[in-house]
Amino acid sequence: MFDLTPSERRGALVLLALVVLGALADLVRLAPVPAPEPGEPPPAATAPARTGPGAREAGVAPRTDLNAAGEAELDRLPGIGPVLAARIVAHRRTHGPFRRPEELLAVPGIGPRLFGRLEPLVETRESRDSTGRTMQNARHPIE
Repeated sequence: MFDLTPSERRGALVLLALVVLGALADLVRLAPVPAPEPGEPPPAATAPARTGPGAREAGVAPRTDLNAAGEAELDRLPGIGPVLAARIVAHRRTHGPFRRPEELLAVPGIGPRLFGRLEPLVETRESRDSTGRTMQNARHPIE
């Protein structure tokens, strides 16, 4: 049917081998990932970021405290530039310290998508004023 020279047959076999290898590579890439057993964490899950003196040695970046970070530190967070960093500091100055990271959503320019990226990287620690009271209690004194 096909009259091919020996070199043409070799070329056709090489092309056929390349097509088969490409198809196998696609199949391997598209293979489904087995689901974790019930009660097991997903394989890509990571432990929450640790803070404190041992965090740097363990290779885990400490979380940024929204109540203590300045504009420069906030600017290093992904998706936060100098303008948003200034808005966060201004919001904190106007409304008092953040009680929960979710309060970042009240800052103009921070929406649910950006907050989703920031949530694992930020935290709120209680700040104390000059009298030793927590800032939350200083803002809303207990009667």
